Amino acid sequence: MSPADRDLLFRIYAGTRTEEMALLDWPEAAIEAFLRQQFEAQDTHYRGNYPGASFDVIVVGGQPAGRLYLHLGADETRIIDIALLADFRGLGVGTRLLGQVMDSAGARGASVTIHVERNNPALRWYRRLGFQLAEDKGVYLFLRWSPAPAP
Repeated sequence: MSPADRDLLFRIYAGTRTEEMALLDWPEAAIEAFLRQQFEAQDTHYRGNYPGASFDVIVVGGQPAGRLYLHLGADETRIIDIALLADFRGLGVGTRLLGQVMDSAGARGASVTIHVERNNPALRWYRRLGFQLAEDKGVYLFLRWSPAPAP
């Protein structure tokens, strides 16, 4: 992965924390240092705990739009992370992408799972797409989508 790729992935990650960071009365340099440390920790965790996962950049109209990290298991597709840059949110990009993930998993009879923070506004979106609560893990909710059984 090139330094430009890492910078892009950092910008995508930082974009998911904008509202949270706006609540802090920290200098910009401190916010950036904190976010870089958090990004590196998250990246290390994901890559260490999901060997063989795909870590993809979402591209829309030739422009980087976000990231999608997936781990394919025998009977489960785990969405490790999905995030869009602000300019691409609310345009249906995520819904189309998740539809493709769900279609692919469903074709092989696999469920799709994701951990979502309890206060994440995207929780309503996942529920609209058919994800159900599988386990309450405190701060995180573990959601599962399962394909309809074959008739």
